[in-house]
Amino acid sequence: QLQLVESGGGLVQPGGSLRLSCDASGFTLDRYNVGWFRQAPGLVREGISCMSVSDGTTNYAPSVKGRFTISRDNAKNTVYLQMNNIEPEDAGVYYCGVVALACPRYMDSYDYWGQGTQVFVSS
Repeated sequence: QLQLVESGGGLVQPGGSLRLSCDASGFTLDRYNVGWFRQAPGLVREGISCMSVSDGTTNYAPSVKGRFTISRDNAKNTVYLQMNNIEPEDAGVYYCGVVALACPRYMDSYDYWGQGTQVFVSS
């Protein structure tokens, strides 16, 4: 059964860092484009990053560019999101997703996604 499980969320102070992980099972990640999106209360879903399976090209939303980094470890079947210099606006539930054809234009629509991991930002 295909499954994605996110972890690594929690409470962080503004300016702090977190690394989110997304473990895949039931399939191999190396055949998929992978990405992250987030959902905050009262706000629309926001695509934040996507990595192409073909050449490793990465894309980021302007709100996180320069602060977040997406990576993948195909040997571990895991995708990561390194979050640095976290801001209060980064709070929300973070989801990883995979898509077969190509990274979605707004990085927020995937074939499969996990249950999410919560990020709280507070001093």
